[in-house]
Amino acid sequence: MPQIIDGKAISAQIKDELKEKVAALKQEGTSLCLAVIQVGNDPASSVYVGNKKKACAYIGIESLSYELDESTTQEELLNLIKELNKRQDVNGILVQLPLPGHIDEDLVIRTIDPSKDVDGFHPQSVGTLCIGQKGFVSCTPAGIIQLLKRSGIEIAGKECVIIGRSNIVGKPMALLLLRENGTVTVAHSKTANLKDVAKRADILVVAVGKPKMITRDYVKEGAVVIDVGIHRNENNKLCGDVDYDDVAPICSAITPVPGGVGPMTIAMLMNNCVESAALNR
Repeated sequence: MPQIIDGKAISAQIKDELKEKVAALKQEGTSLCLAVIQVGNDPASSVYVGNKKKACAYIGIESLSYELDESTTQEELLNLIKELNKRQDVNGILVQLPLPGHIDEDLVIRTIDPSKDVDGFHPQSVGTLCIGQKGFVSCTPAGIIQLLKRSGIEIAGKECVIIGRSNIVGKPMALLLLRENGTVTVAHSKTANLKDVAKRADILVVAVGKPKMITRDYVKEGAVVIDVGIHRNENNKLCGDVDYDDVAPICSAITPVPGGVGPMTIAMLMNNCVESAALNR
């Protein structure tokens, strides 16, 4: 049986550690506040925003919520972000993606003050990650590194293959695994002989956005498999990019869906909020 990497338990551990840090910061007179902006009422986004607010409440961070109408103009949204950039009492700003089609997501991300960019999406945050300097790291990849480390999985010297090259997961994941001395290959939809490439991996990170695409044909015996995908199958049950039942018997360790990578994203967002207190002092 493989080791089941329990994201719920590890994220709870991180949140408890952060709760203590926040209490210590408050004793020093530093309070923390995260501003969360949602435009429109996409149901999945509403669930994520609700979970972020709950996490803030748990670890002792104040949260400001801006639930804007779908018809909000780009200018109105940018003006709100600029106002929050100036506010001394706001440490972090998060704009829930996706945004309605009439708003330029890229411009919105670039308008957030990099010292308050707790999502780690600003070009400056990405740049500091590229050159190995301190800065905010995209929450899902940062969470995956914590999952591996806290599960006793060695990264240094391992063959790491990432399937998927998005700005939010694939690219920052590659940089973080390099930082941990992994040997990294980024594969994607245009990769020739994808199964052969994936089968080289000691650590396989899957972020393709296709339900159950990865079967045991892609996985080396004894590999560690991290499944970033989340979908609803034909029976309305949650599943990932990995065919868990097919792949689990040959892995040394695997993340389930749900309860694997998902909870870590919010835990690392909370971690970035706490880090932002140091940047904004």
